[in-house]
Amino acid sequence: MRAIDTNVLVRLVTRDDAKQVAAAEAFVARGAWASHLVLAEATWVLTSVYDRDPEQIATAVEMLLNHQHVTLQDSDAVAAAVERFRRRPALGFSDCLVLEVARKAGHLPLGTFDRDLAKLDGVERL
Repeated sequence: MRAIDTNVLVRLVTRDDAKQVAAAEAFVARGAWASHLVLAEATWVLTSVYDRDPEQIATAVEMLLNHQHVTLQDSDAVAAAVERFRRRPALGFSDCLVLEVARKAGHLPLGTFDRDLAKLDGVERL
């Protein structure tokens, strides 16, 4: 399976450039994989460049989870991160993803200096 970069995911979500959307759709039509890093970068771009709010970010990630041709790395961890993010949007999607990936890998507690993140089960404030 081929992999895709952040800007391809962003085009699939925002659909703001018809030519690039068509190219992105054509590329992923045979199946494409997106890493956690690409997903985290895409959510950052959607937040900082496109001014998407947490609800829109969660919806975009869910859309990608359900995309017919896109496979997200560790989709079960991504789905758990979306659920956690919906409950605690102030944390940011990337923090939720980091925690859920660590949980899936069996590497808890997650050490952090982040006060809000440290309130979650499986996280230890340093």
